[in-house]
Amino acid sequence: MKVNYAQIVLILAITLSAAITEAQVDSSAKETIQHIIQQETEAWNKGDAKGYSRYFASDGTFTNILGMFFTGKEEFKKRHQQIFTGIFRGTAMKQNIVSLKFVRPEVALVETLTWTSGFSKAGLPPGMHSDTKGRLRTRLLQVKVKETGRWKVVSYHNVEVNPVVLLPEPQ
Repeated sequence: MKVNYAQIVLILAITLSAAITEAQVDSSAKETIQHIIQQETEAWNKGDAKGYSRYFASDGTFTNILGMFFTGKEEFKKRHQQIFTGIFRGTAMKQNIVSLKFVRPEVALVETLTWTSGFSKAGLPPGMHSDTKGRLRTRLLQVKVKETGRWKVVSYHNVEVNPVVLLPEPQ
């Protein structure tokens, strides 16, 4: 059997080059996405709909915890302004990344666990449930895409976690 060493070296070089590039992209992109999640949380805790919408794509889609579906950055911002002046006024959110997966170097799936507390005495809207500590818990999946050097949320899907489901406490 004749071995073509040139082909083997070429395959190894391409594989190594791809692995190095992917590791570099993932490391930098991972830090950027973690920073974006932190900024989202800070904006939520200030009741700042504009700040919370900062990274939302102009044509992004949004499914809220009630299952309502919306399209576009302006609608995302409008809906959050409504909740920040309504039922979620004065609430505090914590958000922990539980999964950060790159489908491609410029496409990331980010799943977080969220805990929202500080609701008024009126409590949560009908159909939503708090845990024993009075917190609303959700799983939030964001699809983020890097275009023209900036990460944007192209899909945002938030679902309530049933209070009987055991979750780790937020960090």
